[in-house]
Amino acid sequence: MAQTKDFYAVLGVPSTATQDEIKKAYRKLAKKTHPDANANDPKAAERFKEISEANNVLGDVEKRKQYDEMRRLGAFSGFGSGGFGGGASPRGGYSQRSSPGAGAGGNVNFQDFDIGGLGGLGDLFGSIFGGQGRSQARPSGPQRGQNIETSLEIPFRTAARGGKVPVDLEVNEECGTCHGSGAAPGATMKVCPECSGRGVVSFGQGGFAVNRPCPMCLGRGQVPSQPCPTCNGAGEVRTRKKVLITVPPGVDSGSRIRLKGQGGKGSSNGPAGDLLITFTVLPDKFYRREGLDVIATIPINIAQATLGSKVSVTTLDGKKVLIKIPQGTPSGKRFRVRNQGMHKGSQSGDLIVEVKIEAPEKLSEEQERMMKEFAAAGGMKY
Repeated sequence: MAQTKDFYAVLGVPSTATQDEIKKAYRKLAKKTHPDANANDPKAAERFKEISEANNVLGDVEKRKQYDEMRRLGAFSGFGSGGFGGGASPRGGYSQRSSPGAGAGGNVNFQDFDIGGLGGLGDLFGSIFGGQGRSQARPSGPQRGQNIETSLEIPFRTAARGGKVPVDLEVNEECGTCHGSGAAPGATMKVCPECSGRGVVSFGQGGFAVNRPCPMCLGRGQVPSQPCPTCNGAGEVRTRKKVLITVPPGVDSGSRIRLKGQGGKGSSNGPAGDLLITFTVLPDKFYRREGLDVIATIPINIAQATLGSKVSVTTLDGKKVLIKIPQGTPSGKRFRVRNQGMHKGSQSGDLIVEVKIEAPEKLSEEQERMMKEFAAAGGMKY
């Protein structure tokens, strides 16, 4: 709906505030007004929502530019000074199409004001505050299903070598009882009394109005004599579906894939939407990643490091490889096993074995005597 609040005033900052100042003001107010910190204040939730809305606009550079332009044109103050009041024409560089009732202070559709290079005010309003500027009645005919975005946590070793992971999704799909009409079986349809069949309603404040889908008919322009008992007239239902996701080898946290046709089902025989997966790779207790290389840290004792030894290390594929530890190996020394790291396309990383010398917490009397003798031979006295 039309917005009359000054977001700068809501956050308590001047219109010249920097993005950093806006961010700091929002964080301070959000902490102060959060509903969890004001359980006994019934107005806290509304105040917190107001602050979040202001930050959503002013905290985004592009949205802020559009908001400032609308604010300059008086879009948030009705037909007062600085706007289009008194039947005055818009200021230089802008054109106004005729609008019934505009000069008399009646409702004016945002679309009637064309802003050079930016489109109508309704387009700006929709892009800033969510939704679409030109809301129309729900289109008929086949409609594509919704795209679904979700994140998926996968084990480190699955990310390294690839594999299949099942995921449960919640999607909106066309109601199987009413097939999207919202009507109960045998019910009749009539013109929506709220929007007179237009599918949209105009509402606003301060002389400005914006079109939005009709809440009674949900943009259809018609209402049933009896709503569908399955979807309660919504025309769609929330369902769960299981999809088996193929994880490509070498994915990292933040990697995304798109699965065509795996989203929500289309309505009226329309195509299904897509499924977009963002991966989060879980840490492994033994391996970590550096690019396509895989690092494995293994502990060795002082004797192994001093005298030399051999240690067995398991690769990502479950194979055992034998690493030779030379005499005098320092802690942190790395040994490379070729082509046993991550595989991504035609590229392969290595398995890097990093040794870490661990000293025993307690020694027997014999062990302590021998260590002192060893230290003395190296010039150290105890």
